[in-house]
Amino acid sequence: MEGEPRLTSLSHGGGCGCKIAPGVLAEMLKGTAALPVPAELLVGIETSDDAAVYQLSDDIAVVATTDFFMPIVDDPHDFGRIAATNAISDVYAMGAGPIMALALVGMPVGVLSAATIARILEGGAAAAGAAGIPIAGGHSIDSVEAIYGLVALGVIHPAGVRTNRGARPDDVLVLGKPLGVGVLSAALKKGALDDAGYAAMIASTTQLNTPGPDLAGIEGVHAMTDVTGFGLAGHALEMARGSGCSIVIDWPAVALLPGVRQLAATGFVTGASARNWQGYGAEIRLQDLTAEDQALLTDPQTSGGLLVCCAPEALGAVMDCFARHGFDSAAVIGAVEAAGQAPRLTVSV
Repeated sequence: MEGEPRLTSLSHGGGCGCKIAPGVLAEMLKGTAALPVPAELLVGIETSDDAAVYQLSDDIAVVATTDFFMPIVDDPHDFGRIAATNAISDVYAMGAGPIMALALVGMPVGVLSAATIARILEGGAAAAGAAGIPIAGGHSIDSVEAIYGLVALGVIHPAGVRTNRGARPDDVLVLGKPLGVGVLSAALKKGALDDAGYAAMIASTTQLNTPGPDLAGIEGVHAMTDVTGFGLAGHALEMARGSGCSIVIDWPAVALLPGVRQLAATGFVTGASARNWQGYGAEIRLQDLTAEDQALLTDPQTSGGLLVCCAPEALGAVMDCFARHGFDSAAVIGAVEAAGQAPRLTVSV
């Protein structure tokens, strides 16, 4: 609304770039893994997976996740759509279909008008509607910074769950979306993103990861996750650790959003990119990557693409699935190898 501040001016970090740095988060959570868990909890926090999975019966498991963040864009409707799409993605990443969501709303009520806040909620509802689910409730608070997101719930047959810990040696690695959302958001916040760049950013961050359930149904798909705040390197490394394998990324095969390499080379990178590298960079072997390549490798993605490990003979079906759902940038970006002495991530040119 006229006279109100830009949404991005109200947040110290936007989108999944708000995440607590991986090293700091690991320190916070290190004591919780020892807590007792019921046998019905099929997926918990053990390998930093995308959602929790709890088995209700022989045929049904519930998938539960939550995600919320501060504004990554200034348009309130777009902000709501991006935040909701990002939250629902974690259900798809487990191979499940979403069934409903709850809204998480924290807004500076004295700073933003009711009309602006309503537009954020309408954007979230639009994304949920595109996923075919209702927003069935939620919780709101008066907050210093604008915060929006969802609790997303899904269901799946227990045998159909795909986690980030199932990768096997000789698998191929497929990424569903191009990278660069964090770079584009940094340029937007500094007034340096053109209309074409903004359109590309919105198209990527509001594209629901609908291939997830179909991918999980393909024999030979062994592991899935989505690439979000820890960047491609961080989430690939989580997959390597959880699977007890090593992953090699063929960096030239990784698709980038238009213009992001040039923007990164001129300094439009997020602080989260550097924090990501500080958190896990010591575990990654780089081969001849430039400074901007490293920034893109760790660039925090908001509502990023699915990262899939599959057997070579399943690759055709995986690529057909991505194409059928409209993911034209999906590409093979690497391979899985035996771990040797310890799981690791190698990025080569």
